[in-house]
Amino acid sequence: MLTAASAVTGLILPTGMAFAQTASATAQAGNAGHYRFRVGNITATVLSDGLIGGPPRVYASDAPEVELQEVLRHAFLPTDRLTLNLNTLLIETNGRRILLEAGAGQTMGPQGGRVFENLAAIGLLPEDIDVVVVSHTHPDHVGNLRTADGGKAFPRATVFAPRADWDFFVRNDPDLSYMPVPEEFRRNFAAAIKRSVEPVANGIELYEAGTEIVPGLTTLPALGHTPGMANFLVQSGNDQLLLTADLAYHPIVNVDRPWLPGPDRDKDTALASRRRIFDMAATDRLLVLGFHYPFPGLGRMLKTDAGYSWVPANWQF
Repeated sequence: MLTAASAVTGLILPTGMAFAQTASATAQAGNAGHYRFRVGNITATVLSDGLIGGPPRVYASDAPEVELQEVLRHAFLPTDRLTLNLNTLLIETNGRRILLEAGAGQTMGPQGGRVFENLAAIGLLPEDIDVVVVSHTHPDHVGNLRTADGGKAFPRATVFAPRADWDFFVRNDPDLSYMPVPEEFRRNFAAAIKRSVEPVANGIELYEAGTEIVPGLTTLPALGHTPGMANFLVQSGNDQLLLTADLAYHPIVNVDRPWLPGPDRDKDTALASRRRIFDMAATDRLLVLGFHYPFPGLGRMLKTDAGYSWVPANWQF
């Protein structure tokens, strides 16, 4: 939710929302930003949109400071900044290409907006996307809906968003006083949402969590982080994949430890959603994709005496 932020520096979202569809990274030797696998008969590809991040305290709001620092050191992570990935998912089924989460673009900092180069790496253009479904309307999930010149980034796509989020963030001036960030950041955050969705507002398809978007893709209620946040269940035959959106930001602080994300609007409701869905994932041994987890974000939830543990999936070549 935050990028390159500290308690003493201003938290300013770029107002231009610019992203580079041919980012400079494509000219450099680098690691893969896409990861392909299958869910039954469905071809699935994790497409990285890059990175965001911020002070660990934002994502573990109730953690004792000494314990938080020790947990981060034990995991070989910096103690002053927690890096979060942006793992969008492309599914190809019944002749349609469906992107789950649009990604941040550069609404949350300069390391976002990579989904377009990663689409290109698998031979696709933005106009090849038929449907975009967002779990909620925070900027890191809708930022890529707008091009730098204000047009539709996915010109042919039908965009789906949860109705309750649209009502709260887009149709009204949202009260973001619950967010543990300075007021200026809150104002820019709200403006980033409205600006990102402008190009698709006229044709937006609003859904209630629990709706089947297309055969094989169902939305699940996961309220609390935002008024209408949904999770996604992709199913083909006996194979299932659960996308948990922002139920947790990083497995080190929100799965292996039960600490509460600061950006959750209703922390009690979010905690109930987290437990219900994590329990389902653990009981049914589901393959899980965490939007902000270390790329490619795939793994499973293990139920433990203390709560849960994240077990990354083995890499498939």
